Amino acid sequence: MPSFVFSLAAARTSPLSPDRASALLFEYGSMSLRYYAPDKVDRQTPHDQDEIYVVASGSGTFECAGEKESFATGDALFAPAGADHRFLDFTDDFAVWVIFYGPTGGEA
Repeated sequence: MPSFVFSLAAARTSPLSPDRASALLFEYGSMSLRYYAPDKVDRQTPHDQDEIYVVASGSGTFECAGEKESFATGDALFAPAGADHRFLDFTDDFAVWVIFYGPTGGEA
């Protein structure tokens, strides 16, 4: 039986997916759970699915669709499919849970 609990400690030691800067932890239908901890610079590009980030540790600024907002540990952030987004000025301990979901192109 698969595990339905995903610990932060296990996520931090999970190997990165090939050609990705994040570790794949779980998939179910259209949803995937990943762990992402960029090193100094966030180089991600827009994604095909909607995504939610939950900040596991650290703080910084989230830029999405030209808007910038500060975030801290425990905050949840949303990036619609296709939106240009990135993390800026984040602390050395910054890491997020990433939840991709829904159809290609987003739900709305």
